[in-house]
Amino acid sequence: MRLTTKGRYAVTAMLDLAIHNDRGPISLADISKRQGISLSYLEQLFARLRKRGLVVSTRGPGGGYTLSRPASDTPISAVDEKVDTTRCGGAADCQNNQRCLTHDLWTDLSDQIRQFLTNITLADVMARNGVQEVAARQERATTQRVVMRRAEPSRVE
Repeated sequence: MRLTTKGRYAVTAMLDLAIHNDRGPISLADISKRQGISLSYLEQLFARLRKRGLVVSTRGPGGGYTLSRPASDTPISAVDEKVDTTRCGGAADCQNNQRCLTHDLWTDLSDQIRQFLTNITLADVMARNGVQEVAARQERATTQRVVMRRAEPSRVE
């Protein structure tokens, strides 16, 4: 099965935006710190998400990104992740340029995954206990890092 890193990270970043929606625009640096995704990679992802109309950017101090619509109206499939469980990319040329014995099985599985991702929204994922626990843990870790930085003596040379 092929679920790309790009698709996984896009969903993760959009979920982070949804969780922190009440704070206004969220910087990519904050998402990068919480989710462990490189800032340059997030910049590429968000350029794509912005072009698709999934996020809105705000420039200037206090700027960042917000979802373009409510989390309850944003299905996971909106990130346009290509889901294909076949070896042939759906071309039905899996075995010596012909359909293999299990082609239809893997095609049906791909369809089921697409349907699942279409029927689950960011709000549905946010409502899960495990997601809330992870978000709280990430928030505590971020807060702890900020407190530790403030406690460090400043260096003047």
